[in-house]
Amino acid sequence: MNITIEQSVEATLEVRDLIRELNDVLGAAYEEYQRHGLSIEQLFEPNVRFFVARLDGLAVGCGGVAMFDDYAEVKRMYTRPAARGQGIAKALLRSIEDEARWAGKSVLRLETGTHQQEGDRSLRTHGISATRSVRPVCGNACPQHRDQPLLRKSARVAPMIRPERPQTA
Repeated sequence: MNITIEQSVEATLEVRDLIRELNDVLGAAYEEYQRHGLSIEQLFEPNVRFFVARLDGLAVGCGGVAMFDDYAEVKRMYTRPAARGQGIAKALLRSIEDEARWAGKSVLRLETGTHQQEGDRSLRTHGISATRSVRPVCGNACPQHRDQPLLRKSARVAPMIRPERPQTA
């Protein structure tokens, strides 16, 4: 079993398929007004880094991190059901943490909903547990923010492949 994490700089067919699957899962659990995920276009804005997880070469997961002034936030994290329990989410989250740390952020925030039990278990095993509601207008299934201080050193669990970024003048 070989897990790799690659940074994606464009919306490839694999990225679109993963996000479509994530949207289907979230659409089955939440009403439209309760979903606040970034669009495909927003995932490739300058303040966002987006990653694809591969298991033995096959795209099985994705996740991104958006950089803000005083924190970073996990975006659109997903692992295909057949690949769960094999360390994909852990590898993605470590890469996301590394990217946030590299950008000088000391807090990593994650927004998740109350109906995402698999994600909650994965987060608890990764040490993220603090929860507070930040969007009370959404009702009971409202997304929650979980803040994780980025104080520990990274423990690389998968190699990350970074594409060359075009130079801007």
